[in-house]
Amino acid sequence: MNLKELSHNLGLSQTTVSRALNGYPEVSPATRRRVEEAAKTFNYSPSTRAKGLATGQALAIGHVIPLSSKHEMVNPIFGDFIAGAGETYSRHGYEMILSIVDDDDERRIYEGLKSRRAVDGVIVHGPRMNEPRIGLLQDLGLPFAVHGRASGYDKPYAWLDVNNRSAFQRATDFLFDLGHRRIALINGLEVMDFAHRRREGYTASLRAHDIAVDAALMRSGEMTEVFGYQSTRDMLAGDDAPTAIISSSLISALGVRRAIEEKGLVMGKDVSVVTHDDALSYLQNGGDVPIFTATRSSVRDAGRKLAEMLLHSISNPNLPPQSVLLEAELMVGSSTGPAPRKD
Repeated sequence: MNLKELSHNLGLSQTTVSRALNGYPEVSPATRRRVEEAAKTFNYSPSTRAKGLATGQALAIGHVIPLSSKHEMVNPIFGDFIAGAGETYSRHGYEMILSIVDDDDERRIYEGLKSRRAVDGVIVHGPRMNEPRIGLLQDLGLPFAVHGRASGYDKPYAWLDVNNRSAFQRATDFLFDLGHRRIALINGLEVMDFAHRRREGYTASLRAHDIAVDAALMRSGEMTEVFGYQSTRDMLAGDDAPTAIISSSLISALGVRRAIEEKGLVMGKDVSVVTHDDALSYLQNGGDVPIFTATRSSVRDAGRKLAEMLLHSISNPNLPPQSVLLEAELMVGSSTGPAPRKD
């Protein structure tokens, strides 16, 4: 049943029925109850477009991915975040608009979304250290929230992030407590804000334990299994190989384990490994006992929470921007153990 048929059955105008279903105050309580009961009886649910016409909103949230970051689309971390955000949108009657754009067209796309009123707000993914999209969206007056933070931007804006610095400092401290002194970091691309903060946490722990920062024990790149494998293989081939490795991604950690085993070593005995685990739906870190010791924070929950934040700010435009800093939990698994004793 569509709106026209429901209105005809009730003997009311389509405008009155639409306003009743969307909570407009000028509709009497008796009429609203009558319309809601009829909608339930006939299993009528207004389309998002109809709701938007009635409220003056698009009832849609945009996610714009530049081509240079299109790898995000096949990243299970991105998929879990989108799934979490989508759950929130669905619950509130919003749709998601996902756009893949040429980097040079990104500004034009945001301007078009704003001028056409195609979305009510946008989520910004993968912020860099100095993130230009934040200032652009503020200039446009388009509501937004950032998954992460941008260290180089000092004006208030809405964001949700994991405390990456604290998580990696704690992970490094944990390895020092186990007696390790040669601890390597296999990080993400350090132009990305999260990776920069993770390196800061790692180096802060080294300094606190009077260990010099060694560039030979640090790698930065796309967080793939191959990157984890190649980085570990190269470091283990050296004369003064690390006895412990911290990985920025569970995916990279799989490559770390492959390189350790290929060399005939045992993970957790000869080389300890700590990783960051986004608690992914389709890439679980073991069962009751984690395979990898990990700093864990659910990216799916982050998607849900950030979407809620954005929708709340759209409904309350005069409120100051919210910021949420999540703490990762250190989960001890079978991939770590005491530093091996030198013969």
